[in-house]
Amino acid sequence: MSQMKEYYEKEVMPALVDTFKYGNIMQVPKLEKIVLNIGMGEAIQNIKVLDSAVVELTAVAGQRPVITRAKKSIAAFKLRTGMPIGCMVTLRKHRMYDFLNKLVNIALPRVRDFRGVSGNAMDGRGNYSLGIKEQIIFPEIDYDKIDKIKGMNITIVTTAKTDEEGKELLKKLGMPFKN
Repeated sequence: MSQMKEYYEKEVMPALVDTFKYGNIMQVPKLEKIVLNIGMGEAIQNIKVLDSAVVELTAVAGQRPVITRAKKSIAAFKLRTGMPIGCMVTLRKHRMYDFLNKLVNIALPRVRDFRGVSGNAMDGRGNYSLGIKEQIIFPEIDYDKIDKIKGMNITIVTTAKTDEEGKELLKKLGMPFKN
């Protein structure tokens, strides 16, 4: 069992029960999944860019991403339905906890001028999304091997019913909110 999951069960759950006065242990919000997504608009012209994105996302997540394709055609962007335009990976169970641990304790502190992540990016149902401007903050990515700086979106899906509960869960798991 990963350190983060153990910490969640021993420290975070009882703290959340105290804070929100849950009657049943099953009401305590928990992490459901973490989705990592890299959208590559320039894959329309050059399909090779997508290969490097897949390799880097595999290194960061520890599991192979799936290629995402365009849902509809947009003439202004020279985009056709079904063209590959990005990649994503969904992490669950132990991989999810390992990734969150790495994100909170290693990757985020390596961001330049880091003052914390915005607390306003909750979606109304207790889920949190954040964007990362450069993939080199992850220790698995070799700076010399990257061809260009890519950003990624990270969505943390929880079972929390409200933003307040979701934010409290993430705060207790070590997410560095600034406000």
